[in-house]
Amino acid sequence: MTPVPAVLDHAARFAASLGLRYPLFQAPVGSIARPELVAAVAEAGGLGALALTWTAPPEARAQIERVRKQTQGPIQANFVLAFAPRSLPVALEAGVRTITFSWGLPAGEVSLVRSFGARLGIQVATVDDARRALDLGADFLICQGVEAGGHVQATRSLWELLPLIVAAAEGAPVIAAGGMGDGSAVARALSCGASAAALGTRFVATRESAAHELYKNRLLAADARDTALTLCFDGAWPCAAHRVLRNSTLSNWEAAGSPPAGSRPGEGECLAIDPPHQRFFRYDDTPPRATMSGDIEAMCLYAGTSCEAIHDLPSVQDLLGRLWCQCVASVEC
Repeated sequence: MTPVPAVLDHAARFAASLGLRYPLFQAPVGSIARPELVAAVAEAGGLGALALTWTAPPEARAQIERVRKQTQGPIQANFVLAFAPRSLPVALEAGVRTITFSWGLPAGEVSLVRSFGARLGIQVATVDDARRALDLGADFLICQGVEAGGHVQATRSLWELLPLIVAAAEGAPVIAAGGMGDGSAVARALSCGASAAALGTRFVATRESAAHELYKNRLLAADARDTALTLCFDGAWPCAAHRVLRNSTLSNWEAAGSPPAGSRPGEGECLAIDPPHQRFFRYDDTPPRATMSGDIEAMCLYAGTSCEAIHDLPSVQDLLGRLWCQCVASVEC
């Protein structure tokens, strides 16, 4: 590991406390974060993340077992509290020792997490939420900025919000998330007091990612202006803002006046099939995976503003080493 400048000592200590080589988290990027990606991140020295909110308990257990066949490195399981965390007990029983929650504050889930001796991280988007999360016993906070891809809990820029959350945390670790695509952005976040950085879009554009090739190539060609924060791809989660790449579905919906469900152009059209029998429709919130075929361009292409810093499809191992070297070099300049 590249020698750590003194200004990054706090981040290095936090990483070591989690058993990581680098203070770098893979954000829970939904169904794109299959076990192969999660295991690659963990094996390379970061914290891999399984997004298990919509995963039934038997499948959640199977995914964790697939990760464990590839690595014994630390991983986290994430749950969106707009929905019941049905697979939380299974994740804990299977040995996941870092649990993160987003889009809400946990209640009875806290005692369950504690009963397994697991760490607890809570994503926040306001100072008040940060204080409530700490009162609940969060071991660390995740500060998400509006630049993030996927479902966006935040309404303010990461760079505006992060110093406020770090101050409110009063020494508790804060993970910065949203809009970071290279090591210089990571360095900026750590220099602002964050103890780690969580990247999502950057990991979608890796060899181990389950994203469809067209989706990955769209990320390589995009810049921040090609993303939009919208309510278009609502799927089974209406009124939850999300940042995506602009595409034909979004453009046609906006041209029609952004009508509500039931009145949208092309609604009900099947866009893609994932063998043997899964079908995906226009306005679904599922991003395209490599196994799908159909009108991939018209599907939900989650992307943060960090896409402007993404220009290649490296392996996860190469990416983590590069991010950290860039981070250190940026701090030393």
